[in-house]
Amino acid sequence: MSEAIKTDVLIIGAGPCGLFAVFELGLLDIKAHLVDILDKTGGQCSELYPEKPIYDIPGIPMVTGQGLTAQLMEQIKPFHPTFHLGEMIDTIEKIGDPAFRVTTDAGKVFECKVVVIAAGGGSFQPKRAPVPGVEAYEGTSVFYSVRKMDQFRDKEILIVGGGDSALDWTLNLHPLAKRITLVHRRDDFRAAPHSVEQMRGLVSAGKMDLRIGQVTALEGASGVLRGATIKGNDNTLTNITCDAMLPFFGLTMKLGPVANWGIALENNLIPVETSAFETSVPGIFAIGDINTYPGKLKLILCGFHEGALMAQKAHRYVYPEKRLVFQYTTSSSSLQKKLGVG
Repeated sequence: MSEAIKTDVLIIGAGPCGLFAVFELGLLDIKAHLVDILDKTGGQCSELYPEKPIYDIPGIPMVTGQGLTAQLMEQIKPFHPTFHLGEMIDTIEKIGDPAFRVTTDAGKVFECKVVVIAAGGGSFQPKRAPVPGVEAYEGTSVFYSVRKMDQFRDKEILIVGGGDSALDWTLNLHPLAKRITLVHRRDDFRAAPHSVEQMRGLVSAGKMDLRIGQVTALEGASGVLRGATIKGNDNTLTNITCDAMLPFFGLTMKLGPVANWGIALENNLIPVETSAFETSVPGIFAIGDINTYPGKLKLILCGFHEGALMAQKAHRYVYPEKRLVFQYTTSSSSLQKKLGVG
C-alpha cells in the first residue's frame, strides 16, 4: 500500500458536476483531488457527446460537451485541483468523525475529511450492437460515440437506434456525410418530436434513407466496413453499402464498487437529503446523476446547484472551528483575489 495522499476532499468523478464542485469548494479554501475511471476529464460530456450541442446551461445559449468541459477546467484553474485519471475507487473506509481512507484499483491511498461522489450513473459503457461479428469492426468502423464529427466527413454512415442519440447524430452528421441510413426496428421513435420531424423531412426530400428493421450482418475485412444486411419486419433482406456504423442502444450503467461502500442505495442510485446532498454516511455526499431525492431532475445545471450546497456543509467538516461567512463573487474582494481577478 502506498503512502496516503492527504487532501480536504476527494471527488469521485471528473464530469461537469465534479469539476464545478472544485470551484465551489475552492471559494471556501477547501482543496480537492479528483479520481475518474475515464482517461480524461468531462465524464459523459467528453466520452459520449464531445461535439454535441448543449442548450440548457444558464447564460450560455449553446456549448458542446467538450466546450463545457474546457470552460469548467479554465474556471477551476485558480484552485489547482489534482486529477487521478484512469483509476477506479475500490474501497472507502471510515477512520474518523468524519475522516476517510480511500483506495483505488491502482493502489493509491487517500485520506480526507469529505468524500463527494459525482460519478454520474457509476461506470458506464454503451450496449454492444447485437450483430454477429461486430467486435471485429469496433473502434475502426463501428463507433458507440462520436469524438470528432469530421471523422465522418464524406462517409456512408449507418446509424442504428430510435432514441435521442440516434436522431441527434443523424441530424448533426447529415451535413458532413456522403449519405446517412437510419435503421430502427419500428417506425416509431423515442426521440424528441422535433428531431423526428426533421429526420422525416430529410427522408421525404430524398436526402437520407430510413429503413425499418434490424441489422443482421456486416461485410468487410480487417475491421473495414463495406456494407450491412438489414432484415425488414416482413423478413425481406436488403444489402446496403456503408463504411461507418453508429449503434445507439443506450448505456449499461454499473455501480461497480459503489455498492460495497456502506452507503444506502435505492434502485442503484444514492438517496440524499436536499439541504446539502449528504448520503446516509456523514461526510459522504453525492451530487449529479448518481443521487436521488424527491423532485430530482437529471440536468447538469441541477448538479451545479447540488455542488454549491454540498460545499457549504463540507466546510463544517473541513473547518469545524471556523465560522462560514457567506459571500458573493461579485462583491467580495477576498473571493475575487482567490480567483485572480481582484
